[in-house]
Amino acid sequence: MAVNNPNPLARVLCVFGTGSDVGKSWLATGICRLFADAGVRVAPYKAQNMSNNAGVTPGGGEMGRAQIVQAEACRLPPHVDMNPLLLKPNTDTGAQVVLLGKALGNVEARDYFSGAMEARRGPVLEALDRLRSDYELVVAEGAGSCAEVNLRDRDLVNFPVAHHAAGPVILVADIHRGGVFAQIVGTLEVMPAADRERVAAVIINRFRGDAALFEDGRAWLEERTGLPILGVVPWSWEARIESEDGLPVDAVVDGPLPDAPCRVAILRLPHISNFTDFDALERHGVGLHYLARPRDLDAYDLVILPGSKNTPGDLRWLREQGWDTRLAAHHAAGGRLLGICGGFQMLGRTVADPHGIEGEPGTTGGLGFLRVDTEFAAPKRTSRTVGVWGDEPVTGYEIHVGITRSEEAPFLRLTERSGAAIDEPDGAVSPDGRVIGTYLHGLFDAPPATRRFLQQLRPDLDFAAQEGSHDAWRQQQYDRLAEHLRGCLDLPALFALVGLSSP
Repeated sequence: MAVNNPNPLARVLCVFGTGSDVGKSWLATGICRLFADAGVRVAPYKAQNMSNNAGVTPGGGEMGRAQIVQAEACRLPPHVDMNPLLLKPNTDTGAQVVLLGKALGNVEARDYFSGAMEARRGPVLEALDRLRSDYELVVAEGAGSCAEVNLRDRDLVNFPVAHHAAGPVILVADIHRGGVFAQIVGTLEVMPAADRERVAAVIINRFRGDAALFEDGRAWLEERTGLPILGVVPWSWEARIESEDGLPVDAVVDGPLPDAPCRVAILRLPHISNFTDFDALERHGVGLHYLARPRDLDAYDLVILPGSKNTPGDLRWLREQGWDTRLAAHHAAGGRLLGICGGFQMLGRTVADPHGIEGEPGTTGGLGFLRVDTEFAAPKRTSRTVGVWGDEPVTGYEIHVGITRSEEAPFLRLTERSGAAIDEPDGAVSPDGRVIGTYLHGLFDAPPATRRFLQQLRPDLDFAAQEGSHDAWRQQQYDRLAEHLRGCLDLPALFALVGLSSP
């Protein structure tokens, strides 16, 4: 149960990590749900996210997918203040900068981190304080390791946030990757004293085996660090939470074929984006298989070219790897192709980037499966979008730059964009019906449309109808994650960190 906060701004609970991919986003999502279930008006926050896995708010702003997930766990609509700064890598050394939902342009990492950090710190902390004005609690996720000594003066995400909000820090370590004692002790040892004083507790994540066997390790850590261990969290496969900026931990990349009657290959492009588009397919019994190294595609019922943050660059990669020849052979043998967003652009004849929006200016030849041509030009379209496929309703979102001109039949009719009624075509379908392109992310979130799509793909199989929407399924996953954490975290101690009493 919440208690009255005497401060004009809400408390902030910080979830920082000993390194990248220790499970901060996953735990922050579950912690958001725990507080929301207790009746606390809680909101998520991450000052700066680096990810090509983005989504769109109801207001049409672009933000990182992880904070959209965390907003859903709080039972809130996402808002750009929850992720005010988003960096979308489009080369090995550069990224597109999105501030408060709007793309500002591309910048090289060397230039980004060489100055102007104070100017960026202002907007991200102002966004945090707006959230603190509207909610009782903000759960702030950190980025990477919170103790990167060479980047400390340029950090926007970790301890500058904690100090600004006087927020207690939970330090998350991943025991699955080994060296958990060194992770925790080493992280604390290299911190400045002021940062170390903010750390209030530790969570050990991704434990496998009998937790009772770790009791002596737990006691050693508590004695060595003087910090309480809030919990040793077992690995869980039950709660399926969308990944922040990488493929799911159980995603199959290359390797053996999936053991499923319907197999779908997804090309793992160097700058793949919005790969969560395909999570819903697994609910229908589809075996997903991410491919990076070229192979024969005869065993797959469908090959998907996903979104990309650098369509011309990924097109060149496809050719360098020999994927263009493999895709042509697959299509010639009767195979089917689907491209979403950047993947749709790749399936066309040309991709023109005269202003260098996604790299060097110029025109790149497409794969030629669809009679469409794309030209990049500002502004970037970011919208929540509604449409129909035949008579089946579909909903999703658009994040793309430029215009695609098509000589093919459209795939969808769009009926609403950002709340405004429209009547526009989207995408393209080849004359033989075996190649489809669309700009709509989230296409497979509508179970009836997905079932129809799969039945056309494999009419010999019976794809069971899925109960409820994919949104409702995601809410079930947040409930599962919260229940998992209830069984292994010290909830009274967790709530006490922010001056709340545990229910």
